Amino acid sequence: MAIDYSRFDLIKVELDGAILRITLNNPEKRNIIVDPVNEQISDAFQAASYDHRVRVVVLAGEGKVFCGGGDFAQMKRKVDDPRIFFNNLWGSRRLVNTVLDCPKPTVAKLHGAAMGLGATLPLLCDLVVATDDCKIADPHVNIGLVAGDGGSLIWPQQMGYAKARKFLLLGEPILGKEACELGLIAESAPTFEEMTEIAERWAAKLAASASNAIYGTKTAINMPLRQLAQGMMDVGMAYEGLSNISDDHAEAINAILEKRKPTFTGE
Repeated sequence: MAIDYSRFDLIKVELDGAILRITLNNPEKRNIIVDPVNEQISDAFQAASYDHRVRVVVLAGEGKVFCGGGDFAQMKRKVDDPRIFFNNLWGSRRLVNTVLDCPKPTVAKLHGAAMGLGATLPLLCDLVVATDDCKIADPHVNIGLVAGDGGSLIWPQQMGYAKARKFLLLGEPILGKEACELGLIAESAPTFEEMTEIAERWAAKLAASASNAIYGTKTAINMPLRQLAQGMMDVGMAYEGLSNISDDHAEAINAILEKRKPTFTGE
């Protein structure tokens, strides 16, 4: 099946030989992910799964950072009208499952920062390389939210539960170099240029390799993750939905918009 990628208007999706390049393309807003962008990312990975021309997917972000995370204005709307949050539960679930289900090998290139969902998305990919100074974090708890949209799934599987608890419960960032050392990502590099060279070398080798062998190997590797996702995503998103209507989350979002420090009450 040949896909027309020109229909994507919120992200950049380009077929480069056998490589499908998916690029977050809103650098003026740090490539933040709003619900329509979330949907197009899922559509792009799903298209890659069925396009016979695609043998590898490369995920990147335009501008100074890979992704600054979610949109606080959208979060405010979901605080004011929780139905908006619950109506998009399936979109969050679909994104995780679509990336994990894609049989084509996926390579993610991280620089600047990869925050929240902007960290979960690339960590679901097969091979991740970041610059040494890239800040990777899932700071859901810092804004009174449960890390239910995939962070609590993928971080423990990559780096182990002890370290994952530290970063998820404290909401603290990890730099690319340490993330590599702890097994969260596959490689890190001192400069953007070196990071890019590593990712492009991987992509070229994957595109020229025995595809069916790679697809089957990836599918087998990802099977435990896919099974975990089936059991965890509904629970995680339900708990995140409950935290969306908490006083602490509303306080965090209001504090961000008012440029002040939040005061949490545990409610």
